[in-house]
Amino acid sequence: MCITRRGERGGEDDIPLPTPLSALPCWPYSWPHSDSSRRAMSQETAYIFDATTANFDQLVIDKSFDQPVLVDFWAEWCAPCKVLMPLLQQITESYQGELLLAKVNCDIEQDIVARFGIRSLPTVVLFKDGQPVDGFAGAQPESEIRKILEQHVVMPPPPAGDPFKQAQELFAESRFAEAEAQLKVLLSEDNTHAAALILYARCLAERGELSEAKAVLDAVTGDAHKAELAGAKAQLTFLAESATLPDAADLKSRLAQNPQDDEAAHQLAIQQLSRQQYEAALDGLLKLFIRNRNYAEGLPHKTLLQVFDLLGNEHPLVTAYRRKLFAALY
Repeated sequence: MCITRRGERGGEDDIPLPTPLSALPCWPYSWPHSDSSRRAMSQETAYIFDATTANFDQLVIDKSFDQPVLVDFWAEWCAPCKVLMPLLQQITESYQGELLLAKVNCDIEQDIVARFGIRSLPTVVLFKDGQPVDGFAGAQPESEIRKILEQHVVMPPPPAGDPFKQAQELFAESRFAEAEAQLKVLLSEDNTHAAALILYARCLAERGELSEAKAVLDAVTGDAHKAELAGAKAQLTFLAESATLPDAADLKSRLAQNPQDDEAAHQLAIQQLSRQQYEAALDGLLKLFIRNRNYAEGLPHKTLLQVFDLLGNEHPLVTAYRRKLFAALY
């Protein structure tokens, strides 16, 4: 059996194996190569290992009867593979042994590639009870991968400690699904915990659930967390607005042709904010403010203040850019 795309499976005869192996299409993204991605290719832990023709049945098929095994089909020449693998490793480690990750180097293990009819890289297949039960092709965001996994794998309970502080740390590390799971436990015990509600809404927003996030924020009462609430609402605004704008590459191209394009400069900052590229966004907004502070009725200044609310007064970027904004004002 082969996996074509999530939820669609066919027989081995449906998809012929390309020859040579380098003819396998690599999904058309242009990702940077990095030392961290190269290290990820060789990383092995108790839950992460290389699968070969000799050990595949033992380490993948047999072990999948005890816990699900995620199989990552990759190759050294495939740039998206090098971005996806560290993410898969991070996700696997978060399951604390409830999920295993097997890495198949398709340049070497061509028998396994032929066995499962793999036709594009990266391809990821989830095995459970000896069978492939789900999968996807191409580089996917963490939120989508976790949505697939949560249908088949149970996330272990969080370790003892301050659950809200742990959720904050997870969120700061961009481990949004884990932070969300932690906050759900906390809110099941106290659904009036304002700070937890605000952070929970931000987790929802990060995976695109903007309406649900807004509903959660609307339920927050009191002024004890006024700044955090304003920051979360700013995040929703940036994410919603970014979905209606040209992509960052087009905006950068416009600015390269016309550095005085105020609209493109502001829209690029919004796109950067939606991707948590805060320093780049703040730098662009400050330059826009200095060049044309009255653009769109003072929009650069307003957006800068929204970013300050989003990051919080203790954030080093806020400290630095408040000082720069003050100097520009006076």
